[in-house]
Amino acid sequence: MTYRVCFVCTGNICRSPMAESVFRARVKEAGLEGLVEVDSAGTGGWHEGDGADPRTVTVLADNGYDSAHTARQFQPSWFSRLDLVIALDTGHLKALRRLAPTAQDAQKVRLLRSFDPSADGDLDVPDPYYGGMDGFEECLEMVESASEGLLTAVREDMEGRVA
Repeated sequence: MTYRVCFVCTGNICRSPMAESVFRARVKEAGLEGLVEVDSAGTGGWHEGDGADPRTVTVLADNGYDSAHTARQFQPSWFSRLDLVIALDTGHLKALRRLAPTAQDAQKVRLLRSFDPSADGDLDVPDPYYGGMDGFEECLEMVESASEGLLTAVREDMEGRVA
């Protein structure tokens, strides 16, 4: 059975496509391709149909990640097919939990940095959109740092379902 993870930020052009690309690479490295499906979306539809922000594309390419992406808006009906909905900041977390059709669906929503044991008290990945390249590089560092812990959690959840 396929395990499905969706990363969600505001417009689905900066943080969530970056997290999607990084986590997809971790899934592939772990030999879990075909077992774990990774995608992303935004809480709003402002950029629907657009590619990732050029700065996201640059940072991903400079670090060896794929950046193929088309922005889309998260739909509440997706909860039924998703195992985890990963919010990039607390605003997204709250918005997604409000969209969740059931309490069980709301429990699927987690903050990305909650999977990073080195994260301090602030678990938000800051929005780099209105800044320079350094914000996109910082975003990538945070995403990479949390991705290993997320992969461990996904593996444990998958093993628990098989047992």
